[in-house]
Amino acid sequence: MRVHNPSFVGVEDDALVCLAQDGDNDAFAELIERHLPTCKRLAMSILRDKQNAEDEVQNACWKAFEHINQFNKDAKFSTWLSRIVVNQCLMRLRKERRARFLYLDDGVQGEEIATLDLPDESPTPEAALAQSEIGQILEQEIRRIPPLLRDVFVLRDVRELPMPDVAKQLGISVAAAKSRLLRARLELRGRLSKHTGRLGLATLTA
Repeated sequence: MRVHNPSFVGVEDDALVCLAQDGDNDAFAELIERHLPTCKRLAMSILRDKQNAEDEVQNACWKAFEHINQFNKDAKFSTWLSRIVVNQCLMRLRKERRARFLYLDDGVQGEEIATLDLPDESPTPEAALAQSEIGQILEQEIRRIPPLLRDVFVLRDVRELPMPDVAKQLGISVAAAKSRLLRARLELRGRLSKHTGRLGLATLTA
C-alpha cells in the first residue's frame, strides 16, 4: 500500500489541484491516492467485477491527469473524479453490450440480406510516416523511464498483460503494480510533453 506523501499532510484538495495544474505530478498522485478507495467502491458497484472495476479506475485516473487543467473547481475534485469513473464504467458496459449483439457474418436485417462492409482503415502514406516517427519517439522516451517503472509499463501497456500477470512477473502485489503503472504513465507523459510543439501531445498519446 502506498504511503501518502508527508509533504502534503494537511494540504487541502483545492491546493493540490492548483499544484497539479501547474505540473506537479506528486500533487496529482496524492489526490488520486486520497480518493482511490472511493473510486474503486464506486466502480465495483457499477461493474460487479473486481478486475474490470480496477481497470476502469486506472483509466479514469489517467483521463483525470490528461484533463486536470479543464477542472474549473466549480465542484469538489472528488466529485469530478467520481464522474469520470462513472463514465468509464458506463462506456465499458456499453461496449460489452454491443459486442454481445454484433455479428459481422450475419449481415444487416432489412428487405434484402446485405453484407456488412467495414471501411478501409489503412493509413495514408502521410499518416504512416507520422505514426512511424511517433513510434520512434515513444520508444526513445520509454527507454528513459527508470527501470522500476518501465518494466510495469512495458508489461501492461506494451505487451498488454493482465495486471495479475504483471504483478506475478515482477514479484509484487497487484496494488503495487498499479501504483507503479500510474507513476510510469505520469513519467512518460512528462517526457512526451517536450515534443508537443512539433507533433502535439494528443497525437503522441492517442
